[in-house]
This record gives sequence, structure tokens and C-alpha cells, in this order.
Amino acid sequence: MKFFLPCAKGLEYLLADELTALGAERATAGRAGANAEGEADFVYRALLHSRLASRVLWPLAEFDCPDEAALYAAVGQIDWREHLGPEATLAVDANVSGTGITHARFAALRVKDAIVDQWRERSGTRPSVDTETPDLRLNLAVRKGRAVLSVDLGGGSLHRRGWRREQGEAPLKETLAAAVLMRGGWPAIAAEGGALLDPMCGSGTLLIEGALMAAGVAPGLARHGDAAPTRWLGFDAALWNALLAEARQQAATGLAALQPVYYGSDADPHAIRAASRNAMAAGLGDLIRFDRRDVDALAPLPQAHGLVVCNPPYDARLAADPALYRRLGQALLRAVPDWHAALLCGDADLARATGLRADKTYTVFNGALECSLIVCRPIKPPEREARPPQPLSEGAQMVANRLRKNLRTGKSWREREGVSCFRVYDADLPEYAAAIDVYSEDGPDARRFLHVQEYEAPKTIPEADARRRFGELVRAAAEVFELPRERIALKTRARGKGGSKYGHLDQRGELLTVREGAARLQVNLFDYLDTGLFLDHRPTRLRIAREAAGKRFLNLFAYTGAATVHAALGGAAATTTVDLSSTYLEWCGRNLALNGVAGPQHRLVQADVMAWLQAERSQYELVFCDPPTFSNSARAQDFDVQKDHVRLLRLAVARLAPDGVLIFSNNFRRFRLDEAAVGEFAQVREIGRESIPPDFARDAKIHRCWELRPR
Repeated sequence: MKFFLPCAKGLEYLLADELTALGAERATAGRAGANAEGEADFVYRALLHSRLASRVLWPLAEFDCPDEAALYAAVGQIDWREHLGPEATLAVDANVSGTGITHARFAALRVKDAIVDQWRERSGTRPSVDTETPDLRLNLAVRKGRAVLSVDLGGGSLHRRGWRREQGEAPLKETLAAAVLMRGGWPAIAAEGGALLDPMCGSGTLLIEGALMAAGVAPGLARHGDAAPTRWLGFDAALWNALLAEARQQAATGLAALQPVYYGSDADPHAIRAASRNAMAAGLGDLIRFDRRDVDALAPLPQAHGLVVCNPPYDARLAADPALYRRLGQALLRAVPDWHAALLCGDADLARATGLRADKTYTVFNGALECSLIVCRPIKPPEREARPPQPLSEGAQMVANRLRKNLRTGKSWREREGVSCFRVYDADLPEYAAAIDVYSEDGPDARRFLHVQEYEAPKTIPEADARRRFGELVRAAAEVFELPRERIALKTRARGKGGSKYGHLDQRGELLTVREGAARLQVNLFDYLDTGLFLDHRPTRLRIAREAAGKRFLNLFAYTGAATVHAALGGAAATTTVDLSSTYLEWCGRNLALNGVAGPQHRLVQADVMAWLQAERSQYELVFCDPPTFSNSARAQDFDVQKDHVRLLRLAVARLAPDGVLIFSNNFRRFRLDEAAVGEFAQVREIGRESIPPDFARDAKIHRCWELRPR
């Protein structure tokens, strides 16, 4: 006979292999499932032992189904006395596609009507509907005008194993958990005596499924207790009971031999309690150790070999955080570098954020969510043999010489001013067109990083030459600063449709803490085009720190709030930070907390700056305004700094106290201040030269800056 066993998308080939191992004469991957051929013994065994199938469908009839009338007629031709009694209950699930029948619920209703009408005509009685625990559950699939009506042998979804007592906010289905374990090679690792670890275990699904898999406990063993999974009249109870007895004996033997090599941890105490209760219900209470622990506190385990399985948060209910994925990857490299890992990540970007190198990547679906399952064997790959360093090319040597010269030239200034984040190269050699910024971490074990941004090459330069030159520049920088490649953030331009664009940015989620004056600030060098700190505004921020004491400070278009931190540390009476981006405001909040200056006197406002200024009535003694050149956010009116700067400055100056000062800056190179219009309501003085630091002196147009006071 032919059967169909549905599964989650992405597991079809894995399911086909499993069915072959369970005795199918033939099994092939299909659409969200597998087609299988075999005797009744096989299909009952699959019902009891399959870890991946979501249902087992025994076909009753296949027929043409151009419309609902044909559906009703075909179902009515089946003799339903062979399948259920007049007092039985039934439920019908339907999946339809095509133009003949377009509504699944209507199709299910017509199947039910045909069965009920047949029984009513024959005996005057009729079966009733029970959608939860029916005696007979049917499955209808209609595709391209053909219908298959099947008995759902399991009576419902097979992901239920019978042990779950509690679950978290977004539980992982047991069938998908089994796929993660299989793709990670857990059966072989368990057979070799390896351990299993889930550092974000939630309600324990992966660990419990892994332990039961290692013990050979059939996933359907406890699903229905001693009852049969269906009360279909065609169900072979004797065969089922024989397989059930065999599975119970196998489970008892396997559980008795199981070793306590299962470790789960989670930062949420509710999750740990739920996981412990679920493990007890599964008969594994003494075999799995659960601890409340943040992923950063992950410690080495006694077993030299094992598998890490994990399902970090990533859906709409549990917002994905690349930084969390980065912390997870770092924790695994530190605690269990020689183990293998199978991590179910939200998408490819989040998988990359772990910083781990995957041997295999699989696309699977958690419900409707497309996810990336990465497998690392091992977590820390073996180090490649170091190749002898190659001498720099002539061009790269030129860049290296210029970098060393710039470092020498600016050394005394940097030491005098205490500058640890600075620009060291800005297209000094025109054919090597890029900017190189140095970022040094704050702290005793400070690491140094480089942030390299490629400038767009003229169209007359062949793409191959531009790529070669950029590679030479990066090699020169790595040699001069003696840095590994992973500490150099590259922002490279790629030509494509519509002109030059920056290529794919990383998703490492790695935040570095740097120091500027008295302020400690977080930057992200890898994940965004900008880092969170505009180095060319360093003098302006330090001026704000000097002048903020006792004043009310307003930061407009605040970005990550570095100026706000300086004002707060400088003794500002209060600060107000306005930006349209919640991401940047959260970043500002972290910066304030990092410096111990968070509190109600430091207000963070998510708003369109222009609309907010029109509504605001407070006055401020010190205002910093550094708007973008252009903005067309869906949540605010379009903004063009050239066209709108007079209106912006009028609104901002109106918020100044009588003796207040507004520092206005922007980086639009063709910007022209409308001095006549602005002069009607403000005293204006350009302060561009004093606002540009020595490391940006090569580019006097990096930004322009003015000081405005109310008339």
C-alpha cells in the first residue's frame, strides 16, 4: 500500500531516510512530507516510532474532484459502515489548492455531510462531530483537481509525545527538535558515550527528546497511554498491541542503561521549572541537570565529547538579538570548543552572528518561519597551518609606509589629548581610496580594531583594479597594526543595478566599549554602515562636556546619544534626547547606563524632530543639532537639510533660553546656510575649523558647524 506522512518543510529527505530505516519498501521525499510504500506492519511501526512525521495517513480513496458536488458524491460512494459506527464521532481536516474548491473548511464540511447523510439514510442515526478527540479523524487533500481521502491513524499531530506538562512562550515542536538532533549527529554521538547540552533550554524539549532518542524510547509510546491512537474500525488492534509491547521492553532496557550526561541551562527561572517538570513526566528526572544560568556563564563540562543543541529566540514574539547569538557563539567556543553543535537560528544573518563556522547549513521551517539550522563539527575548527607571510606588494608597501608615518605624526597629539579612537588614513594615496579608523577598547585588556570604509572608485577604474587595491590596503593595515582579519571591519562597495552600493554587512552583534574623554561609549563596528560614534565630532562633544554644567541640554537627531552622555557627565541639570529610531534610543540608554548617569532627569524621546519641536515648550541652555542630509522615513515627513534647515533652526532657536547656544552641524558637502533668513532670528558664527579634529584635517569638508544664539 501507499501512504503519505506529512512533516515540517525542510525535513522531507530526513523523513524519507527514517521511513526506510523503519521498514518501508520505498520512501521518497514529497511536498512537506514523504510518500512511502509498505505493508501494514510498516505503517504501524512508523506511527509508533517516527520522530519526524507529523501524521500518518492511510488512504481510503483517490478520485477526481473538480468541484464540491464531485467531492460529496465520491465520499458518499464509500461504505462508511466499514470505518465507523452510527454513534461514533468524527473530525475532518482538509488542505485544498486549485480553482475547483478554494475553502478548506467548506471542503471538510462537505466530507462530513456526505458521511452523515449516508448513515442517516441507512439507519436514521448519524455520527457526531468531535474536533478534539474523535473516534475517527479523516484527512482530505485536494490538489490540481484530484482528491485523496485518508484515515489519520494517529488521531492528530504526532509531535505530542505525552510528557509535556508545561511550555514556554514559543515552544519548539518535538518533531523539529528531533530533526535538529539528527542533523547534529546525536544518535552516533550518544552511542559513543557523548553528552548533550542546551544552554538556552527553555522548557527542555531538545534535551528530553535527545535522551529519549538515545534510550530508544518510541516517541508514540506514551502519546495515548494504553488506548489505541484511533477507534477506526479498520485499525488492527492486535498488531498495534504487539508493537507496543515490543516498544515498552525496548524503552525499559534503554532507560536503564542511560547515563546522566544531559545538561540544560536558561536565564529564566520559569523555564527551568517547566523543563524540570517535563523531564520528570518523561521519566528522566535524575538524568538531566537543569541550572539557572545566563549563557555568558556557561562553564566547561567533564565530558570531552558531546553535542550542543540550541534554539535561540528569533520570532516576532521573542525578538531576535544578534548580540545574543554572538554571546552564544563566544560561550561555546570558550566552554566546549571540541564538541559538535546544531543550532536552530532565525535566519542566515543570525546564524552568521554566532561567529561560528558551519560545516553544514539546512533550511527548515518552524511553523511558517524559515530558519537556518547550522551544524558545526567541531565548534572550534582546527587551526590551519600557518603559511609563511608573503611580502607586501609595492602598492601595499606604500600604504604601510603612509600608515606608519601618520601614526608617528599624530602620536604626541593623541597622547596629550588621551585619544584612543581616531582616523589614521583618509585616501592619503588617491589610488588607495578608503578611510581607516582605529578603535581601541577601554580597559586593562584592551583590544584594537580597525574600521575600513572603501570610497567609490571612479568609473574609469576597472572593477578588478579597485578590488586589488582595496585588498592591498587591507593587507597593509593588518601588517602595520599586527591584527588578525577578524578584528578588521570592512565596509566595501559593490557595483550593481542602480549604481555603487555597500555590500553585505555582518551580523556579529559584537559591541565594544571605547573611551572618549570621561565617557565610555558602545560601538558596533561590523553590523552597520556607521559605528555608533562619529569620530569627526569629537571636539564638539568635548566642548558640550565642558559647557553643560548646570544646564538643560537638548540633543536633536541624537543617533546613539554620545553627546548626551558627555553632557550628563559634564554635570547637565537635565538632558533630552530626541530621535526617530527606537534602536538608537535604546543604544543611547545603554550608553547612559554604562556611565552611571541614567535616571528620570535624562529623557529619551522617540519622535520626528520637526514635529516634536513644534509641540515642545521647554527651554534649554545648550542644544546640539546634527541632522541627516535627507530622510524619508515612513513614520515622519520627508526631511532635506538644504531645503528645510531654516525651518528647523527657527524651531530649535525658539527652544533656547535667552542666554542659550545652539550648535548646528551637518555633513552635506554642498550645503549652503541661508544666512539672511537665519539672521532674522539668530546670531550666527561659523565654527567649522575649531570643530574639526587634527585626524580629520585632510578633509575640511567632513562637516560644517555653526554656533547660533537667539536675537
